[in-house]
Amino acid sequence: MRLTVRIQSEDFDVGRELALIEDAGTDVGGVVSFTGRVRGAAAGSDVTALEIEHYPGMTERSVEAVAAQAGERWPLAALTVIHRVGRLEPGAQIVLVLTASRHRQAAFDGARFVMDYLKTRAVFWKREIYPDGSCWVESRADDHAAASSWGVSGR
Repeated sequence: MRLTVRIQSEDFDVGRELALIEDAGTDVGGVVSFTGRVRGAAAGSDVTALEIEHYPGMTERSVEAVAAQAGERWPLAALTVIHRVGRLEPGAQIVLVLTASRHRQAAFDGARFVMDYLKTRAVFWKREIYPDGSCWVESRADDHAAASSWGVSGR
């Protein structure tokens, strides 16, 4: 499996990353892409920014470990995980997960597995910024339920 994991403050170009993963080989029959974005006022929230912190080195190793698990569970030809850190404004891209596999179901399942891990166990700390203050974001019950369906427990 060709694996790319990047934790970065810079934005990413989904089209460029998709072109790179589509070069995984002629045996690839399905490519799945998920892009997570910061919700803001248009989504009924008064969030003015999202600040994401991480522990350099540890965060990358934890994401690489779950990516390896995905590669063991499904026949993935390629997997890309890019997660941004720092201050992000509403509408900004946060995370990109791309999977490529011979068959679509493996690509879908691999992408969902990685995202469920990122939402519940990855070494990131998120703080929502509001006009009048801020609060730390905890994983939601439905995120934990999704992760437990894979046999993955929360933090």
